[in-house]
Amino acid sequence: MKEILYIEVPTPSTEEVKRWLQLHFESVAGKKIVTESGIRLRFPNTTLHDDNISEASPRFHNELSIFVWSVQRTTYLKVFRWAEQALPQEGTILKCLELEIRARFPNQYPAPPVVDLSQQSIFDALADQYPLTVKYFRKMPQGEYDLTRVYWWEQRWREGVRHPQQPKQVIFKGTISDKGYGVGDTEREAQPTSASGPLYDLVYVGGALGVIHAAVMARLGYRVLLVERLPFGRMNREWNISRSEFQSLINLGLFTPAEFESVIAREYVDGFNKFFDANNPPQAKASVLHTPTVLNVGLDAEKLLRVCGEKLREAGGEIWDETEFLQAEIDQEKVTLQLKDLPTGEFRVAHGRLLVDAMGTASPIAWQLNGDRAFDSVCPTVGAVIASGFEPGVWDAHYGDVLNSHGDISRGRQLIWELFPAEGDELTIYLFHYHQVHPDNPGSLLEMYEDFFAILPEYRRCDVDQLVWKKPTFGYIPGHFSTSAGDRRVAFDRLIAIGDAASLQSPLIFTGFGSLVRNLPRLTHLLDTALKHNLLSANHLNQIRAYQSNVSVTWLFSKGMMVPTGRNLPPERVNAMLNTFFGILAAEPPAVAEAFIKDRVDWLSFNRMALKAAWQNPALLLWIWDLAGPQDLWRWLGSYLNFTLSAFISALLSSWFPRFLKQIQPWLEPGFPRLWLWLLAQSYAFTDGIGRPQSAEGQGFALQHLTADSEYQ
Repeated sequence: MKEILYIEVPTPSTEEVKRWLQLHFESVAGKKIVTESGIRLRFPNTTLHDDNISEASPRFHNELSIFVWSVQRTTYLKVFRWAEQALPQEGTILKCLELEIRARFPNQYPAPPVVDLSQQSIFDALADQYPLTVKYFRKMPQGEYDLTRVYWWEQRWREGVRHPQQPKQVIFKGTISDKGYGVGDTEREAQPTSASGPLYDLVYVGGALGVIHAAVMARLGYRVLLVERLPFGRMNREWNISRSEFQSLINLGLFTPAEFESVIAREYVDGFNKFFDANNPPQAKASVLHTPTVLNVGLDAEKLLRVCGEKLREAGGEIWDETEFLQAEIDQEKVTLQLKDLPTGEFRVAHGRLLVDAMGTASPIAWQLNGDRAFDSVCPTVGAVIASGFEPGVWDAHYGDVLNSHGDISRGRQLIWELFPAEGDELTIYLFHYHQVHPDNPGSLLEMYEDFFAILPEYRRCDVDQLVWKKPTFGYIPGHFSTSAGDRRVAFDRLIAIGDAASLQSPLIFTGFGSLVRNLPRLTHLLDTALKHNLLSANHLNQIRAYQSNVSVTWLFSKGMMVPTGRNLPPERVNAMLNTFFGILAAEPPAVAEAFIKDRVDWLSFNRMALKAAWQNPALLLWIWDLAGPQDLWRWLGSYLNFTLSAFISALLSSWFPRFLKQIQPWLEPGFPRLWLWLLAQSYAFTDGIGRPQSAEGQGFALQHLTADSEYQ
């Protein structure tokens, strides 16, 4: 017996595929016999010589066995040959089978229906297309509100993806005289607005990642306003991190060690990384990768936001929640924001020296700044916090799943699970996939939720109807394939983007929270310097970014995990690639795997593991070529050369350059602030920017500088 074909049929209607095989597929050779799960094609055995053997006995006939089954709301088909050698017209049969089944069951990328909530509820509007999603959102405490939010976010994302050349203009040049920065062709005189109200130093739009940064800046003495569209503190995601990474917030003085302990929901002892490999070739199978210090601290995200909000207010900052950003006008002196108070419908105005875009992936500012280069990839992510309902023994709360798959490619996506123990008996579970942004296939949260509720019992044994739902977790997590520090615009005059709006994320786990926290000292130090010297033009603010050349070179890994729209890959392909990489990591010392996943991999380790992967699985190079193509491989080569150059310069400078800057700061910064900002940005670029954070002495210099004029020392 030999497997000769394995394909995925992108439909959840497995019975329909089976009926098509049994009733409509006509083979060019062989006698079709209907079976319980498909068909057999029987061929006469011309080698039978024993007169006592009955030719009616199936085991003495050459056959092709074709059968289907269902996992992950999709259909898989395999063909096995019951013969010692290829059967007559076997290749033609397989080719016709695949061509006909692709024509009958093509890839489909359904979009949600148009919903008018003035005429019907979100539940009624979506019930026909997403029955499981509606069923279980009805059981959640604020299910109708949250499902409306899911629908709103998907519609906003789809609009941005489908019309990348015509992003909605929300940033306007007022009476500013400088031109040429490319925010938009429309330059207009500032419309009359209320001149009353304070002039804030910083106005943050977006209250999740935004409030963390806003609280730090407020404690440095800046006057800060935070604008949030939702009720403040409401989160549709949970956050996990490690103790070493969270230390950045403690070092900055935002949290005390005791406060950090108070926002920990659960800390587990090990995290597992394992991908389905039943259909992988031997060289692409892997052991479980254990990562005990990666994402092993589950935070109470809403409590963390409340603590940051309290500290922001204590430092004199303000929070305007349930307030929607409409547009902003920039002139030479300030930014004027047009806002709308959602409960009352009244319009509000705010003025600031600098606008900080922390609105995440749906940010209209990010789309306007970068147009069709806003994002190259995205992780549509759905999930939930489950209060209880799992049977004892299903999961041990001392452990987590960092990355896990339980099947092959499903309807054009390699689905990946994450599971993190939370407070008490709670579990936070995510389902996501790496996705190449495409106008015909933007990526659907609602389709993912329908999958989540349908296949959760396949991933973790449970009766979904018995689960007690605390809240949903969802979002679009973006990715940008940077080839250099300057190939993405993160700033304009008096405007800068942070977090997901700046595509600040990790290529494997796509966590904007962890990336922001790891880079917060760097961002804070540079932004403080720019504000102090009023260096708020686009040229200066574009130097304040968390670009890492060692992260940019790893985007090819995530590229290899995306199924291009319209393509039908071998179902096991992505799992085989993942297991090749993670099998190598599993064989490395734990510190190497931790550094890789935490964006700290160095040049030597990267090259050594890349060569090892190519040697272990030579087909990997062809797979990457097939998925990425020559254009992206050429882009990646630019990333690699930049990483190599940065690593070389870092080897020359990192041991002494930060200390040298500390020595010359007293006379250089006051007299030459622009040069000082540039040198400071370069210092971080060749330390933190290649995954080698500045030494304790270097960071101590930065933090001491930041808090020197603050009462919060």
